[in-house]
Order: sequence, then structure tokens, then C-alpha cells
Amino acid sequence: MILLLALGGGLGAVARFVVDAVVARRNPFRVPLGTMLINVTGSLLLGLLTGLLVTSSAGSSGATVRAVLGTGFCGGYTTFSTASVETVRLWLAEGRATGLRYAGATLLGSLAAAAVGLGLGHLLAATNGVA
Repeated sequence: MILLLALGGGLGAVARFVVDAVVARRNPFRVPLGTMLINVTGSLLLGLLTGLLVTSSAGSSGATVRAVLGTGFCGGYTTFSTASVETVRLWLAEGRATGLRYAGATLLGSLAAAAVGLGLGHLLAATNGVA
């Protein structure tokens, strides 16, 4: 299980690096949109997985999948610490309002994405007879 978690976390970190690099090359703004996009999409994915897998009766295999994908991959993909540092950096470089807007948009976007993912996961689980 530990090796699977490490593999999931490593793959999530690689995915985060790739997404952030792609967004950074195309980002015309001074705001770090890559980290925001990563945290929002990671929250959506974790909500979706939770909605799909928590209601399933897959037993211990479901618990393993939840751990590897949720804790491992999503944990390696999302990055609260980077978002926090970027918020403070924006606060200092661009002003308090910019830092607060970035933090608020990241938080609200991530919460909304998690809720949407959870709802979709429950809906998909119910539609496919998993629940």
C-alpha cells in the first residue's frame, strides 16, 4: 500500500509540474493561474472520486483505490503550500487586494469544484447502480 501511495503521489506531482508549466507559458497575467487551476481541478477530481467510491461496496479494493487516487494522486497534484506562498507573494508585490482576491478565488473555486465533483460522483454512482 505504501508503494502504491508513493506512486500515486509521484504521478500527481508530475502532473502538477506539467500543468503548471503549460499554464505558465500561456499566462499573460501576473497572477499564478497554474496553481489555482491545479487546486480547483484537483478538488473536482477528489470530489468526484469521493462521490463515486465512498458509496460503493467495493470493500478493501475500494479503500485502496480511494487511498491511492485520493490521498496519493490528488495529494501530490494539489498544493496548498504553494497557493499560500503565492498569496503572500501577491500581497507583497501587487497589494493586499490582489492577494486577497487570489486567495478567495482559489478557496471558493476549490470548494465549488469539490461540491460539483461530489455531486457528479454520487449521480454517476447511482446511475451505474454502485450506490
